[in-house]
Amino acid sequence: MKHTVIAKIPNSDNITLELDDSLALKTVSSLLKHLPFELDANVWGKEIYTSHAPFSAPPENSQDVVDLFDVAFWPPGKAICLFYGPTPIGTNGEIKPYSPVNMIGKIILPNTKILPKASDQTILFRLS
Repeated sequence: MKHTVIAKIPNSDNITLELDDSLALKTVSSLLKHLPFELDANVWGKEIYTSHAPFSAPPENSQDVVDLFDVAFWPPGKAICLFYGPTPIGTNGEIKPYSPVNMIGKIILPNTKILPKASDQTILFRLS
């Protein structure tokens, strides 16, 4: 089942996420159960990642390379990751997380202009 979640960054456009529990049922269920919540955001290359989420999840459908506009959960850091492009450790434009992540969905109608606005901000995650 797919679920629409809004990520609100102050003074910026909302980010619309489509989470798909067929990708990682335990991870998506845990995230949805804890909504709404706020997390601090950072930018690494063209990835937005958050501080510790209020839930944890074991590795589930983990991948070490992701696709453009994927949404994932990084179990070791309890972080939500939004991939807008290459990361510093990827080669030849590869989108490579720091370590394997649980795939949980996609960014809908992505706007890459949001990247510089996301760093050091607090993101509110809520159901649409």
